[in-house]
Amino acid sequence: MTAIAEQKRVCVLGSTGSVGVSTLSVILQQSDRFQVFALTAHSNIDLLMEQCRVFHPKYLVVTNPDLYQALSVRVKVDCLGAVVMSGSESLNEIVSHEDVDIIVAGIVGAAGLDSIYHALCRGKRVLVANKEPLVMAGDFLVDVAKKNHATILPIDSEHNAIFQCLSQCVPPYLHDQGISKILLTASGGPFLNTPIDELKNVSVSQAIKHPKWEMGRKISIDSATMMNKGLEVIEAHYLFAAPVDTIEVVVHPQSIVHSMVQYVDGSTLAQLAYPDMRVPIGHALNYPHRVALNVKPLCLEDMSSLQFQAPDFKRFPCLLLAYESLTKGRAAVVGLNAINEVVVAGFLDNKIRFSDISILIESVMTDFNASNPNTIEEVFDVNAAAREFATEHLSKFKAAEVYGGV
Repeated sequence: MTAIAEQKRVCVLGSTGSVGVSTLSVILQQSDRFQVFALTAHSNIDLLMEQCRVFHPKYLVVTNPDLYQALSVRVKVDCLGAVVMSGSESLNEIVSHEDVDIIVAGIVGAAGLDSIYHALCRGKRVLVANKEPLVMAGDFLVDVAKKNHATILPIDSEHNAIFQCLSQCVPPYLHDQGISKILLTASGGPFLNTPIDELKNVSVSQAIKHPKWEMGRKISIDSATMMNKGLEVIEAHYLFAAPVDTIEVVVHPQSIVHSMVQYVDGSTLAQLAYPDMRVPIGHALNYPHRVALNVKPLCLEDMSSLQFQAPDFKRFPCLLLAYESLTKGRAAVVGLNAINEVVVAGFLDNKIRFSDISILIESVMTDFNASNPNTIEEVFDVNAAAREFATEHLSKFKAAEVYGGV
């Protein structure tokens, strides 16, 4: 069999984001194994064009329809030959294409759920980077994958680490494996040691500066509040069929140990690496094989002073809110995710203070009521209702708390 025949055709959703850029870096190193079939972006068509010139995909999708004409003209002028599509429905069409082997799902937030669902319905291998789809509909997605012989592989560093520490393949894997506990590590973000009473003065620019990872703005804020770790607890619950009381968060500022799995015989397995998204992406792209990557390996000196501590729920109340949502049913989990997206957007737009994020999320969660969804379609309904409810509360909170009711 020739090298070309062995290539897997990859669709990268959100190729201009941090996960997409890292994915394309891995593919560039392994061009004999992977071929880029499609690239998608929401609005950054400048970078999308640069990627198109390097990887020559058959399809480009820009989900912002207002940019379709501009992108089409540029592709034609440069004689790149890619078919240009637009709108969110185009994502579903691309991931369902019979020529696609692997989908890398790097679209931020709830917007990535629909395309993941369609890919799994078509039996694809889906590498999931963003937490929100699995948080919103993890049990549904796992069931769809089973029914259609599809595969879900996590490429966020923590869940990929758990995946590497387990003894059997593809989710859900915890049944009959002798697992006693999952230990999700957390860096603690940029404010791990900041006095709590000073958090109200944190600026957006300070909050998005993660000490270890290069990430997008929304996930950087989630890391700073530790909501990202709360969402990862929910994700692990669904992805690994793990009871919530077996999932523990451990603060590990060095971000060298990406997560651990404890077994009933007293063994604890951990996955260690420098904080570099190319490691989990490369692992999942090549699974079950391991292929050389141009990344720096750990040395013993890097492991000489690793630190671990329990999370402070007073400093990180969003983490506790996530644990609590799992005890209240599926609607509460979907609602938490949607409300968090709205509130974080409010902070990024300087409408609320950093210390208001958890206060507002808790307030909205307390008042929000919805029936537990029983289908993917109902998940979208609950998500939309929660977003609308949170937006209304955000506008009132802004008037009362930030501008003194003016």
